[in-house]
Amino acid sequence: MKKTIMVIGGGLLQMPVILTAKKMGHEVIVTDYNPNAQGMKEADISIVMSTRDIEGSVRVAKAQNEITPIHAVITAGTDASMAVAAVANALNLPGIKFDDAEAATNKIKMRMRFKEHGVPSPNFLPVWSLSDAKKAGKILKFPVVIKPSDNMGARGVMRLDNLNQVADGFKFSKNASPSGELIMEEFMEGPELSIDAIVYNNEITFTGIADRIIEYPPYFIETGHNMPSSLPANILNAACEIMTMGIRALGIDIGAAKGDIKITKDGPMIGELAARLSGGFMSAYTYPLSSGVDLIKAAIEVALGQEPGNLEPVFNQTAIERAIITKPGIVKKITGLEEALKVPGIEEIFLNVTPGDKVTHPRSNVDKAGHIIAVGKTLDEAIASVNQCARVLNFEMIEESDISMETIHLAAKFKLKKICYVCKTCDGRDCPTGVPGMGGTGTGESFRRNIASLKKYKINTRLIHDVTQPDTSAPFMDMTLSLPVMAAPITGTVTNMGGAIDELDYNRAVIDGCLKAGTISFVGDGATPDKYKIGLQALSEFGGKAIPIFKPRSDTAEIIKRIKAAEKASAIAVGMDIDAVVFKTMAMKNQSVGPKSFNELKDLIASTKLPFFLKGIMNVRDAEAAVKAGAYGIIVSNHGGRVLDEMMGSMDVLSDIVHAVNKSIVVLIDGGFREGVDILKALALGAKAVLIGRPLAISAVGMGANGVSYYLNNLKKDMQKAMILTGCRDVSAITPDIIRPV
Repeated sequence: MKKTIMVIGGGLLQMPVILTAKKMGHEVIVTDYNPNAQGMKEADISIVMSTRDIEGSVRVAKAQNEITPIHAVITAGTDASMAVAAVANALNLPGIKFDDAEAATNKIKMRMRFKEHGVPSPNFLPVWSLSDAKKAGKILKFPVVIKPSDNMGARGVMRLDNLNQVADGFKFSKNASPSGELIMEEFMEGPELSIDAIVYNNEITFTGIADRIIEYPPYFIETGHNMPSSLPANILNAACEIMTMGIRALGIDIGAAKGDIKITKDGPMIGELAARLSGGFMSAYTYPLSSGVDLIKAAIEVALGQEPGNLEPVFNQTAIERAIITKPGIVKKITGLEEALKVPGIEEIFLNVTPGDKVTHPRSNVDKAGHIIAVGKTLDEAIASVNQCARVLNFEMIEESDISMETIHLAAKFKLKKICYVCKTCDGRDCPTGVPGMGGTGTGESFRRNIASLKKYKINTRLIHDVTQPDTSAPFMDMTLSLPVMAAPITGTVTNMGGAIDELDYNRAVIDGCLKAGTISFVGDGATPDKYKIGLQALSEFGGKAIPIFKPRSDTAEIIKRIKAAEKASAIAVGMDIDAVVFKTMAMKNQSVGPKSFNELKDLIASTKLPFFLKGIMNVRDAEAAVKAGAYGIIVSNHGGRVLDEMMGSMDVLSDIVHAVNKSIVVLIDGGFREGVDILKALALGAKAVLIGRPLAISAVGMGANGVSYYLNNLKKDMQKAMILTGCRDVSAITPDIIRPV
């Protein structure tokens, strides 16, 4: 009988559950915060919802249950047990209690349960502050392990051998903890096992037991595992006995359990125990390849409240997983994949990186280039297959010192997949898309007009001078920028960039890249009602050093709500792109926007003590109104040609606006700026700085923060050349007489 399965999480490690449920003939609902996650595309019903949002998961499950009755909820490979339990409890589905799921997720509560029930595990202490960490280290005695209480994948996990390492370890773990809650515990010496179990009617059946390979100290990077374990049967039995104690202590009476068990000199001890099947490709790949048992199918049956099918091994083979770890750098090209998949014994190859991605020395289990799954009659045979595969599969890397605009564009073109052609000259002439997309609206004339309005100004060179090292730095608010260029606000990486980069990753890349280059970024709002939160999250991660620009929503209270959220995130300023009053993507998302009266604008600006920027000013009247309303600055802009065809170019109106408002307001400009000489033209006509959008977006897609900082530093050098050719020692020397309209 066809039933409906809700899978929490749509990533790579949840794909086997999703595909198996569909193969079993069930309807599948998938929830994930990323609408482009693999599982979301395979789902019969996909719902955008974070796996960490427990209340949100329950809310959408209840709503969907009214339309499509849900018969089971499950996850695998990720710490979403609390969301699973909450949904199961709310819908009266098979599952463990929420309190038990929380104890199986939060490492401090887990250790407390183990201590209460006498389960062998290391001594521990909770840690909130650096002072706590230092005290805990002295009490527990080194070596110790510090880690977040609420994260997985070895994120923020570090071994500390003495008191001098505590400060660095504390910072490393704190940065990886969503709540800031850490745990410090005794370091357990000895080999480590990964064990899966199925629990039905409180009866525990142990399935796969693998030897974990942990390397890269002081971090704990799993570089692979071997299935089955090579340890003696008596040790494996003892490990299963300890894990049974842990399962009982955590109240896992139905579902699945995954344990990391250390074999110490004092016997087996539990490192961690989760109320789900393992990730790391064990439950879905190496165990089935090793035993012939479909463990994922069994877990789905149990989630439905059914007795699982056969869990006895059908055959015995050796199956292994090995991480692909490359040298640090930027991925330029990956070759040999098809040939590598043809190597005897190679079952699967999963790649985590694409050209343009930055690879670092691994500090957690997410810092890997990929994974290889192999099978053989013996361990040596499987390892030989992996070694042959590794010789065939080639990652061509670029050291950061070798980054160029050519490599950035190459990587961006690969990821954008014709959403943008990444033209050598970004002028809108060959844009394959309109709005939504990277192009301009209508015929694209307003996009092209920006370029044309810049080109009509030509440079008057001045060559008898002693300027050899011009200073490009420029004052802005209470800071000094390394060059008078900032990133323009851009959102919609799914809608406009085809999902070439995640929205949060994009914002992080632009903010970080700008800061590395000595300048700052504006961040956007977007049509989706909660999209602004992503920009603010990224902004807060970098100390508030960015400026959010919000859409002119008809409900002024909605704008003020966003302004207050920006204040809470420590933003240095706020603003509104007033020209988005008829923006296409806002209409697509049924978001009401409209013009603002002078009084409405004045009230908005008065609602905050932060400097307020008004973006989209294209005439003297609006510029003067902005001054009277109390705006700190205006941005002369036709929205990149994305709101109305046949508009003037921003440089066509800049001079008139500057003359009208004189020095009573900060005047910025965007639209078509590509070269250092373009910046000189804008500054010569009175702008204090320029904003750049598409080229920085392409750089962020291509190589993240490194691409953004490289582009800006390259632009700075280009600007310096133009300043030498015009005799401008610093930006204050860039005067109207160095340009002439033709």
